[in-house]
Amino acid sequence: MAPRDSSKPRHPLSSAAAVLAESVDDAAFATTLAKGLVVLEAFKAGSTLLGNMELSALTGIPRPTVARLTHTLAELGYLRYDAERAKYRVAARALRIAHPLLAGMQFRQMARPMMQELALSVRGTVSIGLLDATSMIYVETARSGDVGPHAPDIGMPIPVVMTAMGRAAAATLPPADADRLERNIGAEDPELWSAFRDKYRAGIAQCKSRGFCTCWGEYMASIHAVAAPLFHASESRQSFSINCGIPAFRLQPGQLEGEIGPRIAALADSIRAIVGQAESAPPRKTKKITSAGK
Repeated sequence: MAPRDSSKPRHPLSSAAAVLAESVDDAAFATTLAKGLVVLEAFKAGSTLLGNMELSALTGIPRPTVARLTHTLAELGYLRYDAERAKYRVAARALRIAHPLLAGMQFRQMARPMMQELALSVRGTVSIGLLDATSMIYVETARSGDVGPHAPDIGMPIPVVMTAMGRAAAATLPPADADRLERNIGAEDPELWSAFRDKYRAGIAQCKSRGFCTCWGEYMASIHAVAAPLFHASESRQSFSINCGIPAFRLQPGQLEGEIGPRIAALADSIRAIVGQAESAPPRKTKKITSAGK
């Protein structure tokens, strides 16, 4: 069996499990390592404490193999064993993996004061997301006090196709990558793609014409959102966007598109200027936006 040609770009799949399933004929693929990562990815919000039997059911990996993997991951410090419950939880060392990635995004710290100002002004959340396969991963977030049922946090994933943040990030992609992303979304969940394809494409078109797109409770019914493209970093092939989510009951008629949308687009312009990525924004007609968004 020959290894996959690494010179050919491949859009990353949505999970370690998906890559594991696709790589059965790749002689260079480290299957045991992949299974360990599949086990780690099984721990999510709401599933923070899992036993070997539960992990086996979630991953499809036989229980004896899971037991060896969890024992090894615990010995390495990536999992911690709860003897009283006979279950595992993610341990502190897992945070070390994320730090080099986050440390390479210094623009987050420069952007945060501006994000916090907007979040407090509109009584919502303002977050930066990074495109990861068919998901967006929050890498920075600011919020006012009570923001409703959806409180973004660093590392939290949300779907690309259903969200303003995802559509705005897709708007930064080169054409070949954008086409590949659509194919991956459709292959991963054909029903979801069929249901949201038109809104997804319309959101990308909105970003290119107005500098932002809207999402009217499509991902979470009680939260309406706007998002603007940030940039696509060609060297790292990372695509970023910024969004603002607000509980629907707080919005006045026309406020989301007439005020908050232009303000998130203006904030995106400011962030790009700081990091020297102005050329990565989709072209659009702009107008001066005041701090009050009027």
